[in-house]
Amino acid sequence: MKLVDKRRVAVVGFGNIGKYAVEAVLEAPDFALAGVVRRRPGREDGIPDDVPVVGDVAQLGAVDVALLCVPTRSVPEIAERYLAAGISTVDSFDLHGDEMVSLRRRLDAAARAGGAVAIIAAGWDPGTDSVIRALLEAMAPRGVTYTNFGPGVSMGHSTVVRALPGVADAASVTIPLGAGLHRRVVYVQLEPGASLEEVRAAVLADPYFRNDETIVVPVASVQDVMDVGHGVRLERKGVSGRTHNQRFLFDMRINNPALTAQVMVAAARAALKQPPGAYTLLEVPVIDLLPGERDELVRRLV
Repeated sequence: MKLVDKRRVAVVGFGNIGKYAVEAVLEAPDFALAGVVRRRPGREDGIPDDVPVVGDVAQLGAVDVALLCVPTRSVPEIAERYLAAGISTVDSFDLHGDEMVSLRRRLDAAARAGGAVAIIAAGWDPGTDSVIRALLEAMAPRGVTYTNFGPGVSMGHSTVVRALPGVADAASVTIPLGAGLHRRVVYVQLEPGASLEEVRAAVLADPYFRNDETIVVPVASVQDVMDVGHGVRLERKGVSGRTHNQRFLFDMRINNPALTAQVMVAAARAALKQPPGAYTLLEVPVIDLLPGERDELVRRLV
């Protein structure tokens, strides 16, 4: 691979995804880790001694891309702030449908105004799975695709429950029932004196849980049931032209935050190659996610 000047990447947040994002940036051949941005600056295991830890990205000097390793509901405000400063952003926003479209429109305006790029929902679902679903539909335009998650802990759902009053810790496990249907089993560690019924009602009322069967289970320690392994099984049965019974299967079992972080780093690479605006991974050329010379990639992968 031809040597290139490394572009500077900041990791914003150092939770489950942020820790793996630091590792992924350090392993990328074309990126340099500018630093870690945290609400309460402080060094933790996993941050090299020579990597700055700051409370404001401005303290890091020039930054090309910021990986927003923050909860989904914090993404719009934080992304707008970085884009206004001319820093491109990548996030792992994980709400589908109308909320995804609304975020894309909102950040598209902010990115164009700041002369930057926002790549939204750059995880594995939404994200790389979205691209696979599109390819399956291109191969069989008529048909049905089922996305079956898990079993595994959903980081976004767990974060929502942890933020509820009376909850000390939580883990939301997604259990596939087949045909794209799921059950959510939410393990909650309550604060002393908290009401399980009030927490259960708040969980069931949240948009993250309204569309799935959800069971709330109290536990003494969430860490005793925590496992960040996850997976997805995408199935499509459809029609190519006039030929029926075309069947496709994509299956993976993964470490959830590690894969999310890796996809975000790939999206950061693509962000540097797009005109100002906001994009989902579905709108980004796949080749732009990879390091290396274009001809070399075509020769090796096509």
